[in-house]
Amino acid sequence: MMYWHDGHGMNGWGWFAMSLGMLLFWAVLIIGAVLVVRALTHAGDRARPPMRPPAGPTDTGGPTGPFPEQVLADRFARGEIDEQEYRARLATLRETADHPVKR
Repeated sequence: MMYWHDGHGMNGWGWFAMSLGMLLFWAVLIIGAVLVVRALTHAGDRARPPMRPPAGPTDTGGPTGPFPEQVLADRFARGEIDEQEYRARLATLRETADHPVKR
């Protein structure tokens, strides 16, 4: 009667190939699970618009919002004001920046 262990079993390369195959199987399984979890958790992030940092310096105690010239340039770029109004308001902003208003 023939038994499994009578000299016809796997040699060293068979054990190596089986071990390597098992490691690859678990690696693919774990990486696949991680990718699925990341795709499901980050699906809501794509719907939100990206956050923009504040335009002004916050560490020095300066203004935290966008600078007035930037707001004016944005309004001009969106077409809310024409070129003549943009230039007039920009000149006014630059004049008041040279002579700050005392309170």
